[in-house]
Amino acid sequence: QSAQTMQGQLAAKKNDLKSGAFRDASMAICALVAAADGTIDPAERQRVASLIISNDVLNNFPADDLQRRFNDYVGKLQADFEFGKVSVLQDIGKTKKKPAEARAVIQIGIVIGGADGTFDKSEQAVVREACFAVGISPEEFDL
Repeated sequence: QSAQTMQGQLAAKKNDLKSGAFRDASMAICALVAAADGTIDPAERQRVASLIISNDVLNNFPADDLQRRFNDYVGKLQADFEFGKVSVLQDIGKTKKKPAEARAVIQIGIVIGGADGTFDKSEQAVVREACFAVGISPEEFDL
């Protein structure tokens, strides 16, 4: 599915996606995808900032709060990627009990991954791990 199709599906569920767990998991997956290749460059930060501003679903939350949470997750991943990834995946996993939230988090990961026109192997791999964290088959998203 295209990132644009997923964006439409997310917008349709906007009113169901207001929990703190969803908010945290959304920023966690953004950080995880941005750091997937081992570095987070300014362009990746800019894509996440753009998503926070333009995404209807994320407009449920204050932009500065989302940015702070994203930066916190990035900090964990930059300090120690493998250890940080465990913590980030745990927060993503908190949406597991609400399938609509879990799917939306994975979709946000794919939207961020494809934002630069290339959803590369390292990005696909971390989104696949996030699928396992929320109990959704990666095949559902062609991962």
